[in-house]
Amino acid sequence: MPPLEAWEKVFVGHEFLVDVHNIQNCIGCHGGVEGTDDKDAAHKGVVRDPMADPEGVCATCHAETARLAATSLHQTLSGYRATLAARGANFSDPRMEEAFGNHCDTCHTTCGQCHVSRPNFTFGGLIQEHKVKKITSIKDTCMACHGARVSNEYQGKNEGVQGSVHWLEEGMPCFDCHNVSQYHGDGNEYTHRYQGPPGVNCLDCHPEAAADQSEILAHTIHQGSVDCQVCHVSGPYKSCYNCHVAVDEKGLPYYETDASEMTFKIGHNPFKSEDRPWDYVLVRHVPVAPDTFAFYGDGLLSTFDNVPTWKYATPHNIQRVTAQNESCDSCHGNADLFLTAASVAPEELEANAGVIIEEIPPTSWGPYPVIGASQSPAKPAWLPGVVLTFVIGAVLVVAALGFRLSKAA
Repeated sequence: MPPLEAWEKVFVGHEFLVDVHNIQNCIGCHGGVEGTDDKDAAHKGVVRDPMADPEGVCATCHAETARLAATSLHQTLSGYRATLAARGANFSDPRMEEAFGNHCDTCHTTCGQCHVSRPNFTFGGLIQEHKVKKITSIKDTCMACHGARVSNEYQGKNEGVQGSVHWLEEGMPCFDCHNVSQYHGDGNEYTHRYQGPPGVNCLDCHPEAAADQSEILAHTIHQGSVDCQVCHVSGPYKSCYNCHVAVDEKGLPYYETDASEMTFKIGHNPFKSEDRPWDYVLVRHVPVAPDTFAFYGDGLLSTFDNVPTWKYATPHNIQRVTAQNESCDSCHGNADLFLTAASVAPEELEANAGVIIEEIPPTSWGPYPVIGASQSPAKPAWLPGVVLTFVIGAVLVVAALGFRLSKAA
């Protein structure tokens, strides 16, 4: 998302001037000195983002929302800190704190960076002439920060990959699925975004897909062991590799990564719990390397292998019918879909031991013994017909038995 022109960033429109949020006027929110014509004197003590302190300006009227926002991952970035700490980052080390401040802290957002302006991560700039918007612009906020992966998947902007039915058919904005607590926080302090129950539960909107209600056998068999997205993501999604950060000759922080790749990999669930019981989830590679922060010093990620580089993913390109759910054997026995040792870089095998699939699910005609192979074994030409005949016969027998029992009753 390109930077805005200077005039676009500072223009204050009439709607704001008559809005309740202008009661405090400029100085009431941003600080400064009243009663002087000298620009420098007037701007003494001005705070660019008065909402950086969630207990400050916003809390004057929105006390409860501000209290919750103080625990939001958008505010705390505790997900970043927890993961880096697990990789060995020591935040009492001034080198690590400087690196984090230069390169990670831009993902931090404040109330104003969603409701008044674009986030700093996307160069800032007012969304609508300083008007405080209750319903934020998903284009300028959600998709501005989560664009390279989430919004491109959701809107079908990845070449050759269909977007989500929720967008293409229904035009659903982000907050139709993600409730306000996922933006503002719910008062609990989380160490990462996959802690606790899923924020979006497919069965809330699709109760007919529940194992005890669905007429689809795959739902009955897989629910509880396979995350819905494994079967219902329309195709590959983006993986990123090898992020390295530095500061240029002008003192401006920057980062470089390898070219991203479109991948589709099923791995073991690294966060398996009562809330997330699945054995199989989708995973994607994240842009990190043992020497990501080498510009600031050696060994800053000393326990890098403690966290996978192929991490639990929730791609947004959802469709009912996909290549992997067309038939059982579209997935079973298809090693290309699974994160096997053969598809992980040798130097990352230790880090990803917990998510690598050691033995992929067998095909419907027998075991699949070659782990990591890319082709399924050839099946006898006569077998599908025999299997189909058997299934149809079994269905007819069960139906006849049910009819006789009902007549007897």
